[in-house]
Amino acid sequence: MPEKEPFNFNAQFGGARPDFSKVKALFKNLWVLGILLFVLILHPWAIVEPGHKGVLVRLGAVQPGVLNEGIHPRIPLTDTVVIMDVRIDKKDSDASAASKDLQMVRATIATNFHLDPATVDKVYQKIGLSYGSRLIDPAVQEVVKGVSARYTAEELITKRPEVKDLIKENLTVRLAPFNILVDDISITNFDFSGSFNDAIEAKQVAEQQVQKAQRDLQRIEVEAKQKIAQATAEAEALRLQKQVLSADLLRLREIENERVAIEKWNGKLPDVTSGAIPFINVK
Repeated sequence: MPEKEPFNFNAQFGGARPDFSKVKALFKNLWVLGILLFVLILHPWAIVEPGHKGVLVRLGAVQPGVLNEGIHPRIPLTDTVVIMDVRIDKKDSDASAASKDLQMVRATIATNFHLDPATVDKVYQKIGLSYGSRLIDPAVQEVVKGVSARYTAEELITKRPEVKDLIKENLTVRLAPFNILVDDISITNFDFSGSFNDAIEAKQVAEQQVQKAQRDLQRIEVEAKQKIAQATAEAEALRLQKQVLSADLLRLREIENERVAIEKWNGKLPDVTSGAIPFINVK
């Protein structure tokens, strides 16, 4: 049998061998594009920004531990990273209570707090993200009721720093088991009933009137003391003046008066006399 000739692609198809390099390059580009789409769509990483912590949730279960700031890998479609803010935050809460003297009090408390960075996974697992309305608001209302009952309505105003410290202390103890740390509180408003406000205003007016009366009394006493001092000084001056007027001075004044009388006499004696001429020498 004659030997078969080797397959000649050019002889059979009458052309040059096809170039598969472009096909390979196309598949390579498609592979790179697929990887980019996978990365962009599925996000196989998580970024925790400064001032935050991450909680890893895998298939609906919270994983123990906390993700710190930075980039962390995750399994797409199974892992979810919940970002928790651990910076100082503020929560305004309204509370109504009764004072020791049964006056209704309405207060607004601003609570500065932050989550314990080491236990944010437990906070998310037990409470979630709505810890402000679930825990802080009820705790503030309960604490304000307890503290207000220890003071009268007037003491809540006059002892405000003491009331603030007591509210902060009780609120700190109440929220600590939930890993919520209280930094500070502020009493932004204390509001009372209209009748109590009227009574406070009337008391202030009365106190102002009493103070004015006391000032007037002090002024009168000072003026009386001034008059007494002036009269005493005048009397002392008269006494000293009388001591200076001696008998010789009195006689000198009599002689001066007689001299003035002689100068004014016209030389005629009175028509009717009762005796001797008193001071003219007729010889």
